[in-house]
Amino acid sequence: MHQILDKVWHAIDPQRLHALLRDMVDIYSPSGKEEDIQVMLEETLQRAGFAVRRQEVDEDRYNLIATLGWSEPELYLVGHVDTITAWDLEEYWSREEGPLLYGLGSADMKGGCAAMVEAFLALAELPNDEQPPVGLALVVGEEENGDGSIAFLEEFQPEWVVIGEPTGLNACFAHYGYLEAGLVSRGRRTHSSLPELGHNAVESMLRVLLYLGRDHLFDRSNSGVVYSIRELSSSRAGFVVPDRCETWIDLHLPPATDPREVEETIRKRLEESKELIPDLDCELSFDFSSRGYDLGTDSAVARALEQIYPTIGLPLRFDAFRSHSDGNLFFEAGVKPLVLGPGALEVAHTPDEHIPLDQVTAAAKIYTALCLGVAGGG
Repeated sequence: MHQILDKVWHAIDPQRLHALLRDMVDIYSPSGKEEDIQVMLEETLQRAGFAVRRQEVDEDRYNLIATLGWSEPELYLVGHVDTITAWDLEEYWSREEGPLLYGLGSADMKGGCAAMVEAFLALAELPNDEQPPVGLALVVGEEENGDGSIAFLEEFQPEWVVIGEPTGLNACFAHYGYLEAGLVSRGRRTHSSLPELGHNAVESMLRVLLYLGRDHLFDRSNSGVVYSIRELSSSRAGFVVPDRCETWIDLHLPPATDPREVEETIRKRLEESKELIPDLDCELSFDFSSRGYDLGTDSAVARALEQIYPTIGLPLRFDAFRSHSDGNLFFEAGVKPLVLGPGALEVAHTPDEHIPLDQVTAAAKIYTALCLGVAGGG
């Protein structure tokens, strides 16, 4: 296997890889508008001789599926090609500054996708009888509702997937859960110069949030729960006491935490707050929840990584992925997900999003080695 791996690593072309990544970042592909980037990636794979299949997800939206080898793949490389919407970014195309490439989606996760495509281009240069049975799935919709991965799972059930979310090349066999909480408070509108005649829904909401914040669940130093008040908005009528306020809270839950227990805690605290906040009218909803998981590190995939990382001169670190990703969907469907990719989660979804190009090249080497060492039986 070492001779084959050396051959494949020699076939990895950093210049081709980095050019592909620049082209990908230069194509604006927010969730729902992924067709342009999928057409480009489809043509890239077809030029290398792949028979690329479009798996329909929605009208003018589709995943790309490509495979190698002699049998049904039990390992797929999975990457999402969509990004968040560039709401407040004046510039979101690619630019290089030294060892870094900047641009919307560079870390989340076009860097991982580019490395996966390059891994497949390198593996395709092997003779047919040396190509491992592996798959590549470039999916849509991860930043919204995961509909691309849902469509994939309706048809495919591999044993393992490797998802190229930005982990700094740390190997995440564990994954946080996710819970989205929505609160709506209602009041009574009146002219803002006469607040005593109305009921301010924003003030009620702030009191609710302060009360929730006193629960140990929201103690950042001890709880383990990672939360963020993502949105706080009120009725937009001018110069009035607002009669409605809406809040959304993101909660990222440690792998062993049951989202239902967190929901119950928040419900209980809200009911308590109604006894303390005068005339409180507040509704609570949980529109999305997903449980975390921990696969452990006793697996052929983990053992393969323990051999791969010293070979490329990198320390191997195991971690838990803190954000929500399609990994939760794959786990719930009975597929084992390893989240491992170039770039840093902390710069994703920010105006300063960037990725180290050397990590993208290293990711391509890791992906090819996993394909050969796990799916190839090495």
